[in-house]
Amino acid sequence: MRRLIMAAASIAALVLAGPARAQSPIVIKFSHVVAPNTPKGQAALKFKELAEKYTDGKVKVEVYPNSQLYKDKEELEALQLGAVQMLAPSNSKFGPIGVREFEVFDLPYILPDLKTLRKVTDGPLGAKLLKLLEPKGMTGLAYWDNGFKQMSANRKLVSPADYKGLKIRIQSSKVLEAQFRTLGSIPQVMAFSEVYQALQTGVVDGQENTWSNIYTQKMHEVQKYITNSNHGYIGYVVVVNKKFWDGLPADLRAECDKAMKEATAYGNSQSAQENEDALAEIKKTGKSEIITLTAEQDGAMRRALEPVYKDVASRVGQSLIDEFLKETRGATN
Repeated sequence: MRRLIMAAASIAALVLAGPARAQSPIVIKFSHVVAPNTPKGQAALKFKELAEKYTDGKVKVEVYPNSQLYKDKEELEALQLGAVQMLAPSNSKFGPIGVREFEVFDLPYILPDLKTLRKVTDGPLGAKLLKLLEPKGMTGLAYWDNGFKQMSANRKLVSPADYKGLKIRIQSSKVLEAQFRTLGSIPQVMAFSEVYQALQTGVVDGQENTWSNIYTQKMHEVQKYITNSNHGYIGYVVVVNKKFWDGLPADLRAECDKAMKEATAYGNSQSAQENEDALAEIKKTGKSEIITLTAEQDGAMRRALEPVYKDVASRVGQSLIDEFLKETRGATN
């Protein structure tokens, strides 16, 4: 696969040789791993529409959803090598390439609601995190919402003890590994595109995801129970190959920036509604039983996962966790 990425990057470099303006149009390949009808998929299509409109067709955006080009583990390398120009990976994906700070978003119960999230991503802390991507050859453009995560399995997940011994699919994140090991589960890193089949065949017992991802990937059809836990958050960082972005003519880059800001506002406004709609559709199918935790059960889960913060402090950075908590809770943990 690395050879294929290198070959694609070589072709891209030849295409991009010479002044960017000389090309007609300039192509931005935007690759992502989810369905077009998810919040990310819709925002990507909105960016395509607006970027092409604002640049009068001088920029063409090609959107490749559902891992058509690259899977989870491959896409960031492809971007760094220039085989694609734009991605919107989840926050978790940056840890494996050495930007572990983004894994702070994976901490359980760290974000109480979307209003608090926006305070982080639209403020100085969000800007500071984006700057960390530049040494990796990327420019961070925006934060896109997916939503809050729910737990699913073929066993009712009500108390911390219910997780013991279960094989749970996770994104590649040491924080998520710590989260499930704390509950006595066996975390399994797996590409998003492989989750449905793994659940169907019993390779894994359960997973965590947003309602829109669960519904569009049909995970509810192969999971008996889904716990409405809202225990974690999935969001994305839109990144572009820095060399490509810096090489765009200033006027076109400004129009693409404008398109990105508007696509971000559009996508984030759609996210909450799409998750609500997905939950309603899952309920209609009757294929998964939706479990709502009592206040006592929710409190027990929160207490059980408190040790995760200390477990990952040396990896994510205690000062960053404290700074994050100051924004989200008004106090340090």
